Amino acid sequence: MTCRALRTLVVTLALGVGPPAAAEGPPTPPAQAPDPIGSKLFPPELIMANQAELGLEDRQREAILKELEKAQAQFPRLQWQLQAASQQLSRLLDAPQVDEAKALAQAAEVMKLETEIKRTHLGLLIRIRNTLSDTQRNKLQALRRASP
Repeated sequence: MTCRALRTLVVTLALGVGPPAAAEGPPTPPAQAPDPIGSKLFPPELIMANQAELGLEDRQREAILKELEKAQAQFPRLQWQLQAASQQLSRLLDAPQVDEAKALAQAAEVMKLETEIKRTHLGLLIRIRNTLSDTQRNKLQALRRASP
């Protein structure tokens, strides 16, 4: 079972919904709600692509690069651990009779690693945001609204 399949299963179970009935026809994709967190943060690629327009100073560029390097050093280890934990959960779920306690404990490990990855990424984006001035953040918001 892949991480995506596990997340789909967890969300499906948490929301108490199942797959649509065959008689209902093809499912319609849900409307995309605005991201209240992502809208306040800026991906490094957006900043890099617009650094001249933002008037990014050398000290800001260096601080952002330092934060990126620090976070990127952590991601491979976390991704390897997540992959191994997901594979272990998949093996547990392959059994004819699933040991519920072991499967749930392994799922908790998978979710713990996913949370650590998300925390690392969010921390990176917050530190990058804090490097920018109000004017630069406003320009990035405008650039984001202008792009499709």
